[in-house]
Amino acid sequence: MDGSHGSAPLRTRLADAGRRLGAREAEHSAAFSEARVRADKLRAVVADAVAGFNDGARAAGAPQLALELGEPRIDDKHLRAVEFELRRGRHRAIVTVKSRGEVTLVGPFKAGKQEGPCQTFPWDAAADLERALGDFLERFAEEAATP
Repeated sequence: MDGSHGSAPLRTRLADAGRRLGAREAEHSAAFSEARVRADKLRAVVADAVAGFNDGARAAGAPQLALELGEPRIDDKHLRAVEFELRRGRHRAIVTVKSRGEVTLVGPFKAGKQEGPCQTFPWDAAADLERALGDFLERFAEEAATP
């Protein structure tokens, strides 16, 4: 295999595809950037809450309950969204910030099992999101700490 297709080398062909698809997605770059900023801010809130949980578990003599928090990254399912994950053992929960102006809380669920349940909130529903986020994190911690 010489890496060519017709008269266009494979690299050139894929570079052309990248430019074409990139141009299509460029109109969404501002909304995606806003989603990234919001995901970073929301992750900071969750990081503080997780640190509180981990401190409490450690103080109670149960450091094995410690929760882990992943870094924001492009969402697995939504190209124009940013997600970060909570983990403890096989237990997972995902926070997804979508460029269309929504935050979705996914889980908790066990890795390898179907995701869900999900709750979605508009960006401007801060009070509702804060209440739901507290319930979501508490539910995740409870499930992740149950043998």
